[in-house]
Amino acid sequence: MSKLNTLDDVFNRFLSNTHIFADREVLRHDYIPEKLPHRDEQIHCLGGMVAPVLRGSPCSNAFIYGKTGTGKTAATKYVLNRLSLKAQELGAPVGVCYVNCRLAGTEYRVLSNLCYALGVKVPFTGLAVGEVFDRFKEGLDLQRKIFIVVLDEIDALIKARGDTLLYELTRVNETLRHGRTSIVGISNDLRFKEFLDPRVLSSLSEEEIVFRPYNATELQDILWERAQIAFSEGALLDSAVALCAALAAAEHGDARRALDLLRVAGELAEREGAAVVTEDNVRQAEKRVEHDRIVEVLENLPVHSKVVLCSVYLLGKTKVSYSITGDIYGIYCELCDQSGLSPLSQRRVSGLISELDMVGLLNARVVSMGRYGRTKKIRLGIGRSLVRKMFADNDRLRDLVGYVPNCLAEVSGKS
Repeated sequence: MSKLNTLDDVFNRFLSNTHIFADREVLRHDYIPEKLPHRDEQIHCLGGMVAPVLRGSPCSNAFIYGKTGTGKTAATKYVLNRLSLKAQELGAPVGVCYVNCRLAGTEYRVLSNLCYALGVKVPFTGLAVGEVFDRFKEGLDLQRKIFIVVLDEIDALIKARGDTLLYELTRVNETLRHGRTSIVGISNDLRFKEFLDPRVLSSLSEEEIVFRPYNATELQDILWERAQIAFSEGALLDSAVALCAALAAAEHGDARRALDLLRVAGELAEREGAAVVTEDNVRQAEKRVEHDRIVEVLENLPVHSKVVLCSVYLLGKTKVSYSITGDIYGIYCELCDQSGLSPLSQRRVSGLISELDMVGLLNARVVSMGRYGRTKKIRLGIGRSLVRKMFADNDRLRDLVGYVPNCLAEVSGKS
């Protein structure tokens, strides 16, 4: 009973407090505002690319690049939402489907999302991918639409599953009689095209837009646009907004991180019963968001990146402060064999190490070896306990953190 009374106290205190938020949903990542500050150039560029569909002509394929939180998804949805409204106004046969490839995970799920957008029924599972693709094409031809397919985080699908689906989508117009499709790909990886087969590259004929990171002033403008709707009047100090912008700009110019900091700072102030969000709340939020961000990144890593991370973790058991790419690749191949995966080439694994370094999960630095040239020394950039927890929660890879690779067993035997 005492626990229930304690909870009642928590709920009553929350209900009786001064309200910090007017509409906290405005600070969520998936909220699309009426205005996107500092992205006019990219919006106009993408708008010009897709405009031909309003006159019945398929538009060029487009690829949008930029780091996380640079406004790629928001700008794309903003343009295509307005394109859809204009198409309805004109009676133009235009369809749009947005798919997050990281969340979809497989070609089957991506295609079933496309079918659903066309009103074509596909079971949750059970069909061959080729059958689902045939239904998608039939639906397109039947509706005589120009269909814009938005594939967000397409690099996650390509790295995990290969580029077969992208190749088929780039060639689909050759087999359609009435419908047409165009692709808008969104990628966090500027080197995304390195993973594509030359045949896919030749079929794409795409235009590209690059979203650069925001600076502190731009992030502050974005935060104020949202804050005026999200917070009650007088509930937010100017200095708290400025600090959120400065912290996010110092990392990667990530608007998502800045919005997360502001939202969590508001929630912490709300729980304390405070009337105003201060810089102290932002500092507390920074610690909370940083931990949550690392956990989210770890959970969403492609399987081969997780195995690379585990390889570095296992090398750390030898008490060597840094590892080199060749050592990591040797253990990576053993772990792939243990988990039934086909190992990637050493060049691809080197690329995965660079990506893990870029997001802060590994620390890689190039050092001079004198007349022997230069080499890259790598170590974990996060706590070992976080890596153990990630693998403990993964049924397929759970046993890898306890595996003793042959090369490490030899080292242990000698010592």
